[in-house]
Amino acid sequence: MTVLLALEDGRVFRGESFGAEGTATGEICFNTSMSGYQEILTDPSYRGQIVAMTFPEIGNYGVNGLDVESDAPQVRGFVIEELSPVVSNWRAEMDLGTYLKKHGVPGIQGVDTRALTRHLRTRGAMRACITTETTEESKAVEMARGASYAGVDFVSEVTSTSSHEWDTQNRLSREWVIRSGAGEPDDADEKGNTFSDLPPTTHTLAALDFGMKNNILRSLRRNGFQVTVLPATTTAEEVLALGTDGVFLSNGPGDPETLAYARETVRGLIGKKPLFGICLGHQILALALGGRTFKLKFGHRGANQPVKDLRTGRIAITSQNHGYAVDPDSLPPGVEITHVNLNDGTVAGLRHREHSAFSVQYHPEASPGPHDADYFFSEFAKEVAASKARG
Repeated sequence: MTVLLALEDGRVFRGESFGAEGTATGEICFNTSMSGYQEILTDPSYRGQIVAMTFPEIGNYGVNGLDVESDAPQVRGFVIEELSPVVSNWRAEMDLGTYLKKHGVPGIQGVDTRALTRHLRTRGAMRACITTETTEESKAVEMARGASYAGVDFVSEVTSTSSHEWDTQNRLSREWVIRSGAGEPDDADEKGNTFSDLPPTTHTLAALDFGMKNNILRSLRRNGFQVTVLPATTTAEEVLALGTDGVFLSNGPGDPETLAYARETVRGLIGKKPLFGICLGHQILALALGGRTFKLKFGHRGANQPVKDLRTGRIAITSQNHGYAVDPDSLPPGVEITHVNLNDGTVAGLRHREHSAFSVQYHPEASPGPHDADYFFSEFAKEVAASKARG
């Protein structure tokens, strides 16, 4: 079935439908990762967006239930050059097209994603439409222009509806490992996946859920945190009443400037609990400290973003997914810029000079380096331990 991908500036691409039929609209963006399409599809940070993959063939290892970042795809639509005709992986539970169809997400293949990416890099992020319901390009363009994105609070669509404890049975956070030696280990599931044991919990943590990835929760638990997940609208007073040892500010979708409630909550926590933020959490922390944010021309989305630690000079290859950034000139003197993106010099990390509060504009729980940035979780655990020792 023919499907149209129409951009609000009038550019139209034709391709072949896969996944669900119908129409989807949202902001279109591109991701330069060579793999990880499962994680991208299910990352709540993509809420309200149509994602185009620059790697030419997608879907070769199918979809499995362990590698997802949330319960269902969060993207509005999916754009690829070629859908792999073969799924070859022992962990696969279904093919990509079936997965998207199951969850009502339309996809388009046969698109010149190189041309699309060059267009977005030149013109900037814009609204788009994927549709199987019309072959008239002018109608598809009008649907793209009618999409809502700027100023929408997408966090309210993806946050937890109530507070809950993460992984009380100590099973969801175990690290997947390759089995070695003969015989079936005791910690293998019914599909043969094997896992390492978790360390004991040593700290309690309140995690404000702005659209949190599962792997962030896993990483926190693997570093000794017992995590209570809280809705994004939780107030500072409600967080403090829990008496946890620290507070985490999660990733999430959309424009941070629309989240006044989150900014006020974080402002009320600074200096009272150790804080650690990732991506949207980083931007909200900056706003709470008195800074401003701005929209990037086409965003940073991929697993190959170089970041420099200004304190050590060390370079890390990082995974990023954001369309907004912190304005460095807006930050007050009490805030130190600790990391910068080497592609464009934007702020990639900050820290308060007096209080235990720091954040990064990338995903240390992802594995592009593969472990260039995962030390942040252990660093946060040390800061929480030091705070507890001070009383």
